[in-house]
Amino acid sequence: MPEEPNNNYRPYVEKKRPPIFLFVIWGLVSALIGGLIAVRLVPQIYGVPTANANPYVNSDNRGTVVPPVVTSDPAAFPVTAIASTVGPTVVGIGQFRMQNSSFFGGGSGDLTEVGYGSGFILDAQNGYIVTNNHVIDGAQKIMVSLADGRNLEATLVGADSRTDLAVVKISDTTNLAAVQIGDSSQIQVGEPVVAIGNPGGQKFARSVTTGVISATNRVLNLEGEASFDLIQTDAAINPGNSGGPLVNYQGQVIGINSAKNQETGFEGMGFAIPITDAMPTIQQLIEKGYASHPALLVSISNAYSAEYAKARGWPAGAYVMQVTANGPAARAGIAAGDIITKVNGVEIQSALDLTHELFKFKAGDPVAITYYRNGNSQDVQVILAEITSDGRVIKQ
Repeated sequence: MPEEPNNNYRPYVEKKRPPIFLFVIWGLVSALIGGLIAVRLVPQIYGVPTANANPYVNSDNRGTVVPPVVTSDPAAFPVTAIASTVGPTVVGIGQFRMQNSSFFGGGSGDLTEVGYGSGFILDAQNGYIVTNNHVIDGAQKIMVSLADGRNLEATLVGADSRTDLAVVKISDTTNLAAVQIGDSSQIQVGEPVVAIGNPGGQKFARSVTTGVISATNRVLNLEGEASFDLIQTDAAINPGNSGGPLVNYQGQVIGINSAKNQETGFEGMGFAIPITDAMPTIQQLIEKGYASHPALLVSISNAYSAEYAKARGWPAGAYVMQVTANGPAARAGIAAGDIITKVNGVEIQSALDLTHELFKFKAGDPVAITYYRNGNSQDVQVILAEITSDGRVIKQ
């Protein structure tokens, strides 16, 4: 019988080998194809960037590649340019007062630094420096630190508590640089800004922070600042920044950093006095040594509040404690105990509200005053007087 075939058996058949040059050609072709596949697939599998890869795409989500801009042009980096040009115009201002040297309060006194703020050089030729009144208020000695390392004693030219502005002067004007003044009436919400100052004192002198104009026409219940419609910014402003400049991207000063919201839970709420509104007072301080303002010639109670008024059934407003004899308010019939509720139709909620509204006018201007007395409101016209920050009456 024939044997059953072995299904695991595969007969060996000898084949002819191809010539050697065919192996060489096949190897070259395989290498070429493999290389092309690797170039195409490896970046997709492993995320390896190619020479032209760019992570930036347009916001239209179509995946259009936007090449990064690399330039050495300083104009392309405005904050860098601002820091280098405006930075040297910013100064530190130290306030010194006499302190008792004895542990028990006796003995001779020593001048000690009790406060530190910022300022900026307005007039390099004459050495005039602008700052806040609260930076130098009560100082017995004022020291100015310059960007070049010099520390110079300054004299007070003039200060104005009603606007929180002050001007000091240094006699050595060697190599000083002055700021450029911008127009704060033209600023827009969202516009980028730079704040430069000395937060925490000389250790952090000329710190640069950036942000935007968060809002305009802000009113704070704070003496001095209440006189203005303030600029709000999210550029970091800290203790020591007061008096320093708020600068636009053209390198122009548009504000004087003056206050911040320090309530728990709030961040990025700094405030600056608009430079265009501040300049008339600054010019007065330089020219006369004092600033004059419109006034009703009345004394207003700071203790009168909306809650106090509501509890007694009275309106919110500015409570008149005293009226200057023969002054504009007295001539109009306003008396102690009256509550001023409106100025030219604008409602008044507090003493600082009254100051804020009056600062929109000039001495000699007529204004309509509404006041409350014995359950009735009355309207009168008042011609504003002129007074200085220290209360001196110039024109009644």
